[in-house]
Amino acid sequence: MNLQGRLARERERLLGMSPEERQWRKQWIKDQHLSPNEPKVVPELYYELNNPIRRLYRKPLDMLFAPLQGVLGKEMALNARYITGRLLMMTWGAFFGFYWLKYNAQLWETRKGWNTVMTRPSILPGEPDFPWVSQKTKPSDYNEKGFKNSPI
Repeated sequence: MNLQGRLARERERLLGMSPEERQWRKQWIKDQHLSPNEPKVVPELYYELNNPIRRLYRKPLDMLFAPLQGVLGKEMALNARYITGRLLMMTWGAFFGFYWLKYNAQLWETRKGWNTVMTRPSILPGEPDFPWVSQKTKPSDYNEKGFKNSPI
């Protein structure tokens, strides 16, 4: 909701204001100054808006950055806490993704997991293993997905 009306733009104010508009503008600017008690922190509001699970996982970073508010300032400490939390989540996500890709390969028993294929190495003329020959001799060696090594 726009409370300033046409007086929000400096150009409009320079065109001329009536005495009522000047009085209204003066009162509006005076109302923008907060008292020394603002912003008022209400602890019950924090507990009302954040459920217990969220408070639990936020607690470690809250305890870490509470002492830093005096050193960094409130806004900088909040920004550092936000960035640290996001970096930790991305790191855990990357570790989880790597673990899942490494230990959940698609084998012959199931269809779940990633189908990973090893490509042949790129060997150029003049390198020691130049005429590279595949170790797979029969057609059944290709795409076997661990079937030949199974204990069945």
